[in-house]
Amino acid sequence: MCTDCGCIIRGKELGSQGDTIEHVGEHSHDDGKTFHTHGEEGHSHAHNESNAHQTAHEHLHHNPQLNDAKTISVIKKILDKNDQEANHNRKHLEENGILGINLMSSPGSGKTTLLEYLADVADFKFGVVEGDLETERDADRLRKKGIPAMQIQTGTACHLDAFMVHKGLHDMPLDTLDVCFVENVGNLVCPASYDVGTHLNIVLVSVPEGEDKIAKYPVMFRQADLILITKTDLLAHFKYDMAREKEEARRIKPNVDILEVNVNDIETVKAVAEWIEFKRKMRV
Repeated sequence: MCTDCGCIIRGKELGSQGDTIEHVGEHSHDDGKTFHTHGEEGHSHAHNESNAHQTAHEHLHHNPQLNDAKTISVIKKILDKNDQEANHNRKHLEENGILGINLMSSPGSGKTTLLEYLADVADFKFGVVEGDLETERDADRLRKKGIPAMQIQTGTACHLDAFMVHKGLHDMPLDTLDVCFVENVGNLVCPASYDVGTHLNIVLVSVPEGEDKIAKYPVMFRQADLILITKTDLLAHFKYDMAREKEEARRIKPNVDILEVNVNDIETVKAVAEWIEFKRKMRV
């Protein structure tokens, strides 16, 4: 379940009478349905969990009455399966010596732009698992900067889950990377509820979005290890109390780090790169 928006996520479609059917498919390496093959034989995945996840979103929004107590046990099992896959992703990154970072924000706050500028200043090599409902536009932007990028198109799902990210990771050149970003779908609600298997969460919020977003979406900012307040070059054009927003963020999560970012001031981008490098070296 998207615990904030109420969407039921489960591994099979609803029955013809509206009954909730528990997902029973397993993720394994040799069962003929979901599998990994390496070397000359290639590498293939069948992620039925994510496809059903998308179908569930569509179905529930047309059938809100299904979001009742009857589904609670199924919801818990599906979230548990996601968490198991997230732990698998984390272990996979760790085996390759990679720090995983989940980038989350509303649409247009500057996630892709930040990554483009980081490519010019970072001492670490990074790739990106890119999440959007449609198109490869953001992934194409990153590739033009020489950044390995794998696009995940979610269709109607409002966030990435661990199964989607798993697929993306296995298409990334992990042996060449120090950091792997997951650029989540633009949304300040649902991504906060799904562990995708990274080590850190960075949440962006831009000045043009207004000075109430942190207070309105506390679940997202409570998950943040670093909050980036972006597009600060526009402060002169918007009513935005920077000190109050930082105070609100630290009321929600007292120990959160906060940086102001203006990509036209490359020193602010370097500060983000330095924070990431510090966290990376701490893990190493």
